[in-house]
Amino acid sequence: MTTADRTANPATDGTADRTMNPATDRTADRTANPATGRTADRTADPATDRPAARTADPAADRAAVTGRALRRLTLTEGRLFLRDPAAAFFSLLFPVLLLVILGSVPGFRKHTAALHGLSTIEAYAPILVVFSLAILGMNGLVPTLTAYRERGVLRRLSASPVPAASMLTALVTVYLAVAVVSLGLVVAVGRLAFGIPLPREPLGLLVSFVLAASSLFGVGLLVAAVVPSAKAGNAVGMALFFPLMFFSGLWVPRALMPSVLRHVGDFIPSGAATQAVADSWTGHWPGGGDLATMAVFTLVAGFLAAKLFRWR
Repeated sequence: MTTADRTANPATDGTADRTMNPATDRTADRTANPATGRTADRTADPATDRPAARTADPAADRAAVTGRALRRLTLTEGRLFLRDPAAAFFSLLFPVLLLVILGSVPGFRKHTAALHGLSTIEAYAPILVVFSLAILGMNGLVPTLTAYRERGVLRRLSASPVPAASMLTALVTVYLAVAVVSLGLVVAVGRLAFGIPLPREPLGLLVSFVLAASSLFGVGLLVAAVVPSAKAGNAVGMALFFPLMFFSGLWVPRALMPSVLRHVGDFIPSGAATQAVADSWTGHWPGGGDLATMAVFTLVAGFLAAKLFRWR
């Protein structure tokens, strides 16, 4: 009988065959051999799972994002600086131009006892190095940051995943690079055009330059933190720039100043910076008092700027 035959020989029954040979069942195959199943494969080998790899180290991901954002901000600020003719001229070219003008006066190339055996052009080289740092700090950082605050740039950045301090870091990095270029130009032009000796204490010059930049930039950040508007920032920055440059010796070299003014300048970052750079240039290690003055201004101004800075 057909029914008995189908019962007696279940191997001919397709249903029974599928039951007897589960290897032909696709669903069973995925269960029996999970290595061939995509879902099982992603579970079995999490190293190939891209979402899991991205969330394996969130701190590293945040650091990578912050690093990329900082590089982009730095490049952007560099382009914006170069697109501003006034900023590029006064911080890069004006110190060199002033050096050339002073060096073109024959009397300024003669060594005099009043300047401790230096010529006027040699005495002015350290002053012009500090000039570039002061103009970047007072007339660069202050108006730029106050304008960014007025336009809402700082507020939007503070609400983004990127640390808001990245903007300050990028701006300071660009201005420090500009100051280094200005220093190189003053040294090169002074040596090649007027025979000014190269700095004889390079390490002392490096220490003096770093402290001079940090102290003057710190004062600039503090001013930017407290002034209410961009117009006020421009006015305050300019008002501070001229006294700073007076005590640095721009109008009267420090060696020719009355002793009272010279001692006052020792406690002002620009005066201490000029003296430290001048000492390094002539082969002496910078004085401890000058280095201490710049270090104190760096710490105090930097601390107050961090506490008082407003992002909106």
